[in-house]
Amino acid sequence: MRGDSVHITFDGKALPCNEGDTLAAALLVSGIQEFGTTRTGEPRQPFCNMGTCFDCAVVIDGIPLVRACITQVREGMNIEPTKGF
Repeated sequence: MRGDSVHITFDGKALPCNEGDTLAAALLVSGIQEFGTTRTGEPRQPFCNMGTCFDCAVVIDGIPLVRACITQVREGMNIEPTKGF
């Protein structure tokens, strides 16, 4: 059974998701393919999906380098892609 519906924002775009979802899963289900970019401009997205690497790192409510794969969504989260990490 899925959790209650919540809304988050990624790069200015409102996205619906459910409590209990990881942020990485919610973004991928919503069609987000790029969580940020490398220093050379290459796209980043989840790699290990268990919190070991930082390929899924995003900025949440102004806090940089938060791993999306181990962070649960909550109502009103404002997520920005990590650029140049």
